Amino acid sequence: MLIRNATAFVDGRFCSSVEVRVHNGRVQEIGQGLHNGLYEDAIDLGGDYLLPGFVEVHIHGYRGHDAMQGEAAVRAMSRDLFRAGVAAFCPTTMSSTVQDTASAVDAVHRVMAQPEHHGAVVLGTHMEAPFLAPERCGAQVKEHFCLPDMERFMAMCGGQSQAVRVLTMAPELPGSEAFIRDVVARGVAVSVGHTSATAAQVHLAADWGATRVTHTFNAQTPLHHREPGVPGAALVDERLYAELICDGIHLHPDVVCLAVRAKGASRAVVITDAMEAAGMPDGQYALGGQPVHVKDGAARLADGTLAGSVLTMRQAFANLLSWGVKPEDAVLMCTATPADSVGQKMAGRIIAGAPAPLTRWSKDWQWMGIMA
Repeated sequence: MLIRNATAFVDGRFCSSVEVRVHNGRVQEIGQGLHNGLYEDAIDLGGDYLLPGFVEVHIHGYRGHDAMQGEAAVRAMSRDLFRAGVAAFCPTTMSSTVQDTASAVDAVHRVMAQPEHHGAVVLGTHMEAPFLAPERCGAQVKEHFCLPDMERFMAMCGGQSQAVRVLTMAPELPGSEAFIRDVVARGVAVSVGHTSATAAQVHLAADWGATRVTHTFNAQTPLHHREPGVPGAALVDERLYAELICDGIHLHPDVVCLAVRAKGASRAVVITDAMEAAGMPDGQYALGGQPVHVKDGAARLADGTLAGSVLTMRQAFANLLSWGVKPEDAVLMCTATPADSVGQKMAGRIIAGAPAPLTRWSKDWQWMGIMA
């Protein structure tokens, strides 16, 4: 497919009259004056916006499937997310037994090894448990929590640490320093989350190699003017990427805008933290074996605790625009910045070799579909 006359987001800015060739699920060529080959479709966008595919680095489930359910579910998520404009994602685990977690990581590894033909690229597992603080469990099942332990971690990933892209953990737990240094040395991005850490402890975790904060402001110590907590450290420590759930429920829009001003678009990471009800109607669902009721866009446990979200990246991007975030910043926060936060330098960009799909938006920012 040759895409003509696009206002494309390239190298962090919008460029007019751009032409992009997409073939076999990848961007092949970018420029002007390109010629379409024999039998190659050419589509004129008439100046519409052409954006990189979204990058989802924290997503538990989508359209009735959950990352803990095995290979078939991860493959279904890959296909469905692709159709929703997502180019790459990290299937995210819930706290569970060693065996169940190892099985989930193995399923992710198999999809990485044999990707779906028309599917979002699987970047690796985001392991969100079990090294978390019980008092900050959120919707995670704290009975499975434990102290950081390399032997347990390797058992939970079936010895395949290369299949784990991100590990969320509470850095105040005993043994965290040695554990973080070891995990980071294996190529895993450590993210501070579900934690009662002080701001000082978060800065220490960054000294040890942590580079991210999981769903900033949620399931962690709060921002206070005399103890800035996890959010305060996340907003000022330039070494840390800060995840933000941009559904207007987990965070007030003003808080999102505050975070963007503090971190900049190159360090503010939009996530959905979506569970299986995303893309589905209101009703009864499950997360980590717990019943979840979805009503009016909010997913909650029986006690009212938020249980992930039903947000999509497409809606998150639209929310950012409606909250006054500059389009250039909003695009980065949903594409290249999430990719950068997990060490991926190809996805979330319009460059040769980047994975499709790209997304098309009208001049007034209405969704026009995917280009693949």
